[in-house]
Amino acid sequence: MKLKAILIIFLSVFILSGNSHAQDQIFKKNQEVIECKVTEIGTDYVKYFLPDYPDDVLFSIDTDKIRKIVFASGKEKYFIEELKNPENYADNKKNALKVDFISPLTGNTTFAYERSLKPGRSMEATLGIIGLGIDINDLNQAGAFMKFGYKFLKSPDYYYKRMRYGHLLKGSYVRPELAFAYYSYNTQPDFFGGDQERKSVLTMALHLIVGKQWVFDDAFLVDFFVGIGYGFSDDGQPQYSYGYVVSAPEVPVSATAGLRIGMLFK
Repeated sequence: MKLKAILIIFLSVFILSGNSHAQDQIFKKNQEVIECKVTEIGTDYVKYFLPDYPDDVLFSIDTDKIRKIVFASGKEKYFIEELKNPENYADNKKNALKVDFISPLTGNTTFAYERSLKPGRSMEATLGIIGLGIDINDLNQAGAFMKFGYKFLKSPDYYYKRMRYGHLLKGSYVRPELAFAYYSYNTQPDFFGGDQERKSVLTMALHLIVGKQWVFDDAFLVDFFVGIGYGFSDDGQPQYSYGYVVSAPEVPVSATAGLRIGMLFK
């Protein structure tokens, strides 16, 4: 019994001794690790003691400089910049359905769907129905175009405490975009009165879009954008593809612009 009691006392002392030397670890974003004893975690600062300094010397570090804290118990706490913290946008509607306000006047109707993926990023898909609009030149056009883009919202030049986006879908942005169009139309009679023909066209384009989107009361939005890039048409002629313009193949430039209005939903 005495031997058993001695072993228990020895193990208890060993465990207590190990715990007394266990340290918390603060992992900074610059890869530096601080071995310390964390005493307080606030909104803006973390306070801690260092083992090589007197007990009355208290240090602090800005939470924006910390990637995570690993406590002596093994538990971990991660830190996220307030601007990119999803919890700050929990009440924002993350989806939007938009329509191009001007498109019916140009012979098509364009719809777009946008979804926020995380703060500062969203994806957008666009469908244009060619022929669903005013046919000014009696071309009897029919077809569709599609666009797929990935949006990067502009972040602030300077950061302040508790800063956040006004809304997940609001602000200036850059959007790389891939576009396709396939449609047919009636050609106009030539100078000598030739017959009309039915012509089919396939076009493609890669654009870099810049724009700005305004959100009102987390319910209504206005989106204005312009873009330029590369494009081509399979018939080798400049084409207005309803969602964008493609120039002649000698200079394969494409351009686009739009004014959209829409509604937000969860």
